[in-house]
This record gives sequence, structure tokens and C-alpha cells, in this order.
Amino acid sequence: MHSEPNPMQYVDLLSHMPRELRQGLKCFSFSRWGGFSQGPYAQLNVGDEVGDRPEHVRANLDLIKGFMQVPLMAWANQVHGTSFFCADDLEELAGQASSMPEADGIFTSRPGIGLLIKHADCQAVVMYDPVRKVAANVHCGWRGSVQNILQRAVKRFIQDYGSRPSDIWAGISPSLGPCCAEFKGWKKELPAWIEGFQAGPNYFDFWDISRHQLLETGIPREQISCSQVCTRCSMDHFSYRRDHITGRLATVVALYE
Repeated sequence: MHSEPNPMQYVDLLSHMPRELRQGLKCFSFSRWGGFSQGPYAQLNVGDEVGDRPEHVRANLDLIKGFMQVPLMAWANQVHGTSFFCADDLEELAGQASSMPEADGIFTSRPGIGLLIKHADCQAVVMYDPVRKVAANVHCGWRGSVQNILQRAVKRFIQDYGSRPSDIWAGISPSLGPCCAEFKGWKKELPAWIEGFQAGPNYFDFWDISRHQLLETGIPREQISCSQVCTRCSMDHFSYRRDHITGRLATVVALYE
């Protein structure tokens, strides 16, 4: 039996949308608090390959599923690539890495499916087109930024759903901020254009990179929001950079009838 968890903490990544456009939508990026995990994974860890007890991870996922009030939750085996999948026809994933599709972005136009991205320092970037009623959740670390996964995601909106970039709204989760995004070997690891986003010697502003890449697709500036919470600085969030042995945060978006 699990004891009653602490209250969950979260931010709404699409709170900048007008109320009338976000009917039938929920989007929450959760802190580390309010779950069942213990030790370095305390409390709301959703990573099942980081050393936490599997029953705690399942309990945390069930907690989020109940909070979101969705019958299904979909997530992926994130590999820092640029692949996407559509969750519309999926049954609920079993929760084992071997059963998850390899991808770093999930789309849906079907109400009742929670799209979950697991992250610790990487960004979860939520996008929503209220005209076509399509949502996406994208895992974007520095490798995703280098490969411009956000531009690729917007292209999927356009090609698969007929979206216009001017209709898409986007929110960037708590993630590694320019204060802590240090890359000592950046001249060998990162492309030359990254120098334009330096926040200091060997430090880079990946929040600004994501905003810039979204703007380049045609999404209006006022439709892009960033939480501007650095996970390494905030003890309310898991951070691989800070702790190495740690959990994974949950960012979830879902459509409703």
C-alpha cells in the first residue's frame, strides 16, 4: 500500500492562450513533488530506466493519468532523434521500454489521450493548433536543437493535419537555462551557428534557440511561451546536470471532448 502523496505542483505551458481557444485542452508540466518515489528519485519520477523501483514509477504514472482524467497515456522511448508518431490508434502502452516506439515527438487529434514527455534538463515543447484540434509534445535536448526538431514538428502539423503555422501555439517546459547550459567542448560538439546564442563563455541559451526556431517556422512571437525555470537551479525539479542519479519530470498535454 502507498501512503497518500503530497500535492502535485505544475505549470500550465499554454496559459498564454486566450480562454476561448483552449476549450477542450489541458497542458501541465509537473515538478518533482507529489509522487511515491524515494531517495534521489523523490517524488514524482516517471523515468523507468533510471534505477527507481518499477512499482513507484507505475504508481506515479497512474497518479498523473488520474489527475489528467484521461483513459490512455502515450509516451515514447526517447532517443534524441527527430522521429514522431501519432498516438491516435494506440492502446495504452505497457510501460516497458521494449514496447515503446522510438521517437522524440508525439501527435494526437484524438480526445482522451495524454501525450507524455519525460525529461530532466531537456525541454518538453508542447504545441497546439486550436483550428485543426491537434496537439503535439516534443522532447528537445541540445541534440534536438541542433537537428531543429521543432521545425520538423511544425512541418508535420502542416503536412499531416493541414495546419497553418500562424494558428499554432507553443510552450517550453522548465529545462536547462542559459545560466547552467555549459558546453566546454562546444566548438567540437556544436555547429558554428550556435555561437549566436552564447550567454557567456561556454554557456548557451537553448530557450532562445527554441524560440528562434519556432519563430522561423512562422509561429507568431506572442504565441510562444517559455516557463524560464532552470531545472539545474530549481530544487523543485529533477536535473541530470546537477545530480546525475535522478528522476525524470513529466509534461503532459491532452485533448478532451
